Amino acid sequence: MDKKPKLSFWNIWNMSFGFLGIQFGFALQGGSMSRIFETLGAAKNDIPMLWIFAPLAGLVVQPIIGYMSDRTWNTTWGRRKPYFFIGAVLASIVLVFMPYSPVLWVAVGSLLLLDTSINISMEPFRALVADLLPDSQRSYGFVVQTLIIGIGTWVASQLPKFLSGLGVSNVAADNVIPDNVKLSFLIGGIIFFLAILYTILTTKEYPPEDIEEFEKEKEETSGVAYGVKEIMTNLVAMPTIMKKLGVVQFFSWFGFFTMWSMSNPALTEHVFGAAKPNKDSFDFGTNGNNAAYDAANLAYNNASDMISSAMGMYGLTSMIFALVLTIIASRMTINRKWTHLVSLVVGGLGFILMLYTKDETMLNICFACIGIAWGSILSMPYAMLSSAIDADKMGLFMGLFNMFIVLPQILAAVGLTWIYTTFIGEASINAMVLAGICLIIAGLSNLLITNPNAIRYQGEI
Repeated sequence: MDKKPKLSFWNIWNMSFGFLGIQFGFALQGGSMSRIFETLGAAKNDIPMLWIFAPLAGLVVQPIIGYMSDRTWNTTWGRRKPYFFIGAVLASIVLVFMPYSPVLWVAVGSLLLLDTSINISMEPFRALVADLLPDSQRSYGFVVQTLIIGIGTWVASQLPKFLSGLGVSNVAADNVIPDNVKLSFLIGGIIFFLAILYTILTTKEYPPEDIEEFEKEKEETSGVAYGVKEIMTNLVAMPTIMKKLGVVQFFSWFGFFTMWSMSNPALTEHVFGAAKPNKDSFDFGTNGNNAAYDAANLAYNNASDMISSAMGMYGLTSMIFALVLTIIASRMTINRKWTHLVSLVVGGLGFILMLYTKDETMLNICFACIGIAWGSILSMPYAMLSSAIDADKMGLFMGLFNMFIVLPQILAAVGLTWIYTTFIGEASINAMVLAGICLIIAGLSNLLITNPNAIRYQGEI
């Protein structure tokens, strides 16, 4: 029997608000990281591999942090909040200094540090919803998280173009990141920390039901060896619903990793005809100047700003989708499986339509479709999972579940270029087509889910 009291909208808003900062970090990374890599000399076909440290960080960090936070209790800090704070401090520092990377390997190392830090904060946020909300409100809680994530994605994605419009330069010397990107990351670092701090100060966590038993069990099961054994035991014996949702997650996150890593090189070239210029292809003469190169470089940076802005559309749409879902869920029961299936297929079609896109308006429509999938990805799988697993191991299971997020990203980092060039075509826009195919497969994979507790969408407010 779930005895947790129902919480008001503002209680749920406060406990989820830290995701605004987390998503600022992810959106700036997703919209600008490949641009940073290209600026520092990376070839477009090498970019997916440069992203590999991001999912590797999640693969290692999330199960460990989930396990540790399950076993943490402090009368002042609570259970999940210590990890929010540590991750926020580290991620904010990395965000500020990342765009000042002088060479490519420093930027790659910064990406590893950033994702490690964000994962320290993010994983416990998923568990917090299940900790504090009764089962009847969990779908609602994850949808509110999605609403806040959508706001963060949209605002953060607009920053480079917005700052450029205010007169902040979006071009710089060779191998130097433009000022509008640097300032965007500075703003993101500040917001990341303040948003997490807001949740820490406004949210109270429940102590373990039997604190003496909790401390006794923690003492009896202490040690690294036991922790590794516990993680591996639960990995092998994971619930069937987690395995089935894992198939859905695998194809979903392969598609989105493809978007984050390849959208800038693919879309600057295909939509705007403004690929990153190769300096060696231009004759700089005796004075070291070349107006054609400068014009091509400016066109590339303008296109990159527009793509970052367009990517914000998927955040805006996910926010609207979450809001509509919240209203509907407060009045009726929704089938989670079919909601997620249809949403992923719509997102997949949005990716495929990019093949026929030649202007910013159509690009915004494509990203709007993708936003419907994104809004569902951020809420439906977690709502389905949390209704069917042991609440005492919520952090650990959420961490293990995120393996189905990071493993496809690792595969994509290693083999993405080979997969789309071999089976679809060499043009980089075919990476977006591959992303669309993956989302459609993910959508259809929802047909595997049969657990009635997972499928039923109880959306009480």
